[in-house]
Amino acid sequence: DKEMQEADVVEKNAQSDYEKLMSDAQLKRTEDSKLLTEKNTNKANTEEALEEEKGTKRDTTKSLMEAVEYLNSVHGECDWLMQNFDARKDARAGESEALANAKAVLSGADYSFVQLGASSARVGNLRAMRR
Repeated sequence: DKEMQEADVVEKNAQSDYEKLMSDAQLKRTEDSKLLTEKNTNKANTEEALEEEKGTKRDTTKSLMEAVEYLNSVHGECDWLMQNFDARKDARAGESEALANAKAVLSGADYSFVQLGASSARVGNLRAMRR
């Protein structure tokens, strides 16, 4: 009889421990499920932010490449202007002188006594213009 009582007490304690274990396991599963959902939400948000940042980076890189391309084209134009500055300066001076001479010819100036020298080609051009 005493053994039966002892067995009942041990069984009741074991049943109580089992129920407590199952209750604790259920709470743990619920907490883990909530934690997993929260982590998945955070992961999805982070991946979305990553994709947005990749798009921003792509746009910024494209803009940078366009700026570099523009800078290179401006640099090339500047180099060309610097290399050809003297030639263009001389050409403009020649054009200005030719216009002044043409204006003088049209005003009645006589260039028949112009001294020939370094600018003999220009004088020949002026004489051709008078004809």
